[in-house]
Amino acid sequence: MDNPWPVPLGRQALPLPSRQSVGQALPETHPPIWLPGVVSRDSLIWAAEQRIPYIMLATEMEPTKQAFQIYHDTAAELGYESGPQNIGYLWKVHVDETEELAEQTGRKYVQGPSNPFLAGNEGTTNQALLHLPGLTSRRRVLPTTSVATAARGGSAGPGGVLSRPYEQQVEDYTIISGTPDTVIPKIRHVLETIRPGSIFFWDGDGAMTHDDAMRSLRLMGQEVLPAVREIAKELDLPGPFEVDPATGKPYVANPAPAEVAADD
Repeated sequence: MDNPWPVPLGRQALPLPSRQSVGQALPETHPPIWLPGVVSRDSLIWAAEQRIPYIMLATEMEPTKQAFQIYHDTAAELGYESGPQNIGYLWKVHVDETEELAEQTGRKYVQGPSNPFLAGNEGTTNQALLHLPGLTSRRRVLPTTSVATAARGGSAGPGGVLSRPYEQQVEDYTIISGTPDTVIPKIRHVLETIRPGSIFFWDGDGAMTHDDAMRSLRLMGQEVLPAVREIAKELDLPGPFEVDPATGKPYVANPAPAEVAADD
């Protein structure tokens, strides 16, 4: 209902509409729900039980592949076949104009201001905050735990993926940095190994400047992302917006208005 009423404004009265929503309809379809993580086996199994995508965050490829297999095995036990649409992966990718510039900027992933929860910095973790009693079983953990959560930042603790030397992270594809010509084949290797339907590039972190981030963003849009989409098609890696994670069936596009009118 629209009921204009005056609002005093100094010596003037400003009429404004008053709206009261009654019985507002909710959308028929629920927004997609995804679950990110690196540690809890129970959370990953729960995601498989709910048939929602599970997103692995900045972990090594082989443990990530093993963790995703737990999802697929759980899905099989529940009577459905999961696929790329059910899993996603986030990792660090920076693209630059030259290999030298990419090398200099990529090293900034492991530099910068301290933050106890984010990687790519020189901070130390607060274990009391990260391992609160009752949140995660210390026994029911994923293969990614030992390489991703020993330290979530900088140089804290041995064995953490995010605290290891830059060269080691580049070697095992935890960090990919280079020109489009060198970055794209490495991204393809990750896609072939893990086969995720959704991927997220972690860039502009650590000690990177605004100019560092903008150069990468430009090259991502112009060269890297279009090539990655073609690779995904070639490798048959559908995402959760193309194939329903709950049914494994492609979404049916709504007919155009003209087609509906013709049918009527």
